[in-house]
Formats: sequence, structure tokens, C-alpha cells
Amino acid sequence: MSAAFPYGLVATDLDGTLLRDDHSVSRRTRDALAAATAAGAAHIVVTGRAVPWTRPILDDLGYTGLAVCGQGAQVYDAGAHRLLTSVTLDRQLAGVALAKIEAEVGPLYLAASRDGLEGEVLVGPGYEVHGALPSIPFTDASDVWAAPLNKLYIQHPDLTSDELAEAATRTAGGFVTVTMAGEGIVELLPLGLSKATGLSLAARRLGVKAAGTIAFGDMPNDLPMFAWAGHSVAMANAHPDLRAVADEVTASNEEDGIAVVLERLLG
Repeated sequence: MSAAFPYGLVATDLDGTLLRDDHSVSRRTRDALAAATAAGAAHIVVTGRAVPWTRPILDDLGYTGLAVCGQGAQVYDAGAHRLLTSVTLDRQLAGVALAKIEAEVGPLYLAASRDGLEGEVLVGPGYEVHGALPSIPFTDASDVWAAPLNKLYIQHPDLTSDELAEAATRTAGGFVTVTMAGEGIVELLPLGLSKATGLSLAARRLGVKAAGTIAFGDMPNDLPMFAWAGHSVAMANAHPDLRAVADEVTASNEEDGIAVVLERLLG
């Protein structure tokens, strides 16, 4: 930290936060982050995306630092293209959780994110992938459980994501952590895992404490990160639950909300 910038760490979510809706990062936001790092802060990406879905964006940014991926499951060294930590989902517990949720709400559409640097995302019948992200279709459910996973994605034919997340938490919250990362993106994670657990590990490696961290986000999966960080900033486009707890609300991801705050702090 320096007199010029009051935080040692700038933690940014990707989708709906750092990324514009076309999945690009604006020149203004790139410049603001470069100025913050020049003033002594580290920038860390903290995303729900697992490494294979994150790496192309990091490479495009010329990003060589640490990234927290997979909702906190993975701490990734982007410069070395190396996984430093990886937490996997207990597949037996996940199977029990899935059965409990389906007993409550009926059949679900399913996708699964495999562990590792090259971990594929398997997508079952009916599951709608948001955006043009690479995935592999499956029809035999046993394929889902054939290799280590970092998370499951669930969708319901009728329930909204908020309703599905609430039902899943109520029925299976003792077996898995349930989070919502966006409309149509409800995830089952290892119990107790969150963006905060991954971010605290990465921050410790960087020698930065929670109090010295400013965090930006837009969805309920950012709630634990907001609770951990010294200062939290919700985007104007953020979910109401996140805006309600944020220390401040900035402009939207389309209007350079991160840059608006960083430029003010940089004076």
C-alpha cells in the first residue's frame, strides 16, 4: 500500500464485473488497474469460472499474477500456468445432495466441471450453457462421476435461479455449499468452500490482509468475498442481495464501474 492508493489488493470478479457484456475489458478499466498496480497494489481475479474457462481471458489481459478460480477451489498462477491449490468435490456427497434436491423439486438439468488445468465441462441433456464456452455433451450420467470434479452446475425447467438455490440450500446445504453465480448458474461446491476461502489463501501468499483488500462483484457468489474484504463494491448491475451488503455501489460493468472507483481512490 502507498499514500497514493489505500489498498494492497484489488480483487475483481470477472463476469458482470471486470468483463463487459461482450466479455471484453475496456481500455479505461485496464488503465485504472495498471495505475493501481503501479501504485503498489496487486490485482487478483476471483471468479466462479474454473481455470480452463478463465485462462483465455487472463492471457488476453497479459495477466501473470495469481487468480482464484472455480469459486475459490483453485488458486492459479497465471504467469507459470500452474495450479497452486485445488479442492475437489466429494462425489459421494454430491450424489446424495443431488438426490435430495431432486426429491424436493423434481428432475434437474446437470453439468459438471472436472478438476485440473485442462478440466472439461460436461453438459447433460437440457442444460443451457451461457455464452460460447467450450463444453462436452454427455448422455450417460455415469460419465459425470468418472473423474474428480470441482463443482456441479444445476438448472431446473421451471424454477428461477434464486428459487433453485434456495431449495438446494434448504435440502442439501449440509452436504455441499450451494451458490448462485448468475441467472441460470446455480452451483454445488465442496462444503465450506467460497471465493473468500480461495482469496484468503491467495492474499496470504501475497502478504496482504483482508483489511487491505478492496473487492468488486455482482452476484450472490461474491457475498463471502464481500464479508472478507476490508471494502466491498457492488456493480450497478449487481444482484439485490449483494448491493444490500456492499460498502458502496459503483457504475455497471458496461460503464467502467471498477475504473470509476479506482480513479477516485488514485486521486
